[in-house]
Amino acid sequence: MTTPHRLPRPEGRVAYTVDGPDSAPLVLLVPGMGDLRSTWRDLTPALLDAGYRVAVTDLRGHGDSDTTFRTHGDEATASDVVALLEHLGGPAVLVGHSMGAGAVTLVAAERPDLVAGLVLSGPFLRDPELSRTSRAIIRASYPVLFARPWGARVWAGYYRKTLNRGRTSPWLDEHVADLRERLADPAHLRQFRMLCRQLTHAPVAARVGDVRAPALAFVGTVDPDFHDPVAEGAWIGEAIGAEVVMVPDAAHYPHHQAADVVVPRTLHFLAATPRDAAGSWLPGDRA
Repeated sequence: MTTPHRLPRPEGRVAYTVDGPDSAPLVLLVPGMGDLRSTWRDLTPALLDAGYRVAVTDLRGHGDSDTTFRTHGDEATASDVVALLEHLGGPAVLVGHSMGAGAVTLVAAERPDLVAGLVLSGPFLRDPELSRTSRAIIRASYPVLFARPWGARVWAGYYRKTLNRGRTSPWLDEHVADLRERLADPAHLRQFRMLCRQLTHAPVAARVGDVRAPALAFVGTVDPDFHDPVAEGAWIGEAIGAEVVMVPDAAHYPHHQAADVVVPRTLHFLAATPRDAAGSWLPGDRA
């Protein structure tokens, strides 16, 4: 296992790993809320075998990142991604899941010079349609749902049974055990609660029209986070001009529920993403 580096940020350090040749085109992967870098364990080795330089980051307060952050969400994550790209050298193809997908989409809108393409799994590019009352009730429930001593167990159960309905990865139970172990730490659980309370995808929804980079999105047909996954996929395709792949019998984690679909389609997308004569990515804001 690669030892993580830690990128200094104003409120703490964000953990990331990077493997592959320094001269190879960069692919940066960002997990979703309540997840770990290892969510990408099926895609990462395939990218390395294909000759890419691969960086994988933890979110603020997650995994090996510090637990000192006060600011969380799509905009904060996007700022971390930009800082990491500037540190590693862009442009890159950005791969994101759930809120990580929203964050990398925001980066594509705000810093197109750093983004050659987007690959999105279970993407949240806008908030679900809920009444103000329902949204307030949900936000108010987080401190109770994710309190000690049951918070880690609640999230692990929801991740395992609801967000992974349908097909499951052969390593899902191991992964859920890792998630639960991390969130058993009071500092990590506190950061998770803070993220839940602060999270909104409104900043992403406001900028989707500014995305010019080529994009590929995977949406599970039984994703419980979307009232109508097919309609959400159609909206994503229209909003950012993405090629959308509806993944049968997958819920919120197509990248590990259906790696047999996501991995080859992603490699095909990367192979078709424009490069210059030296083989480096061309940014999505090119004329």
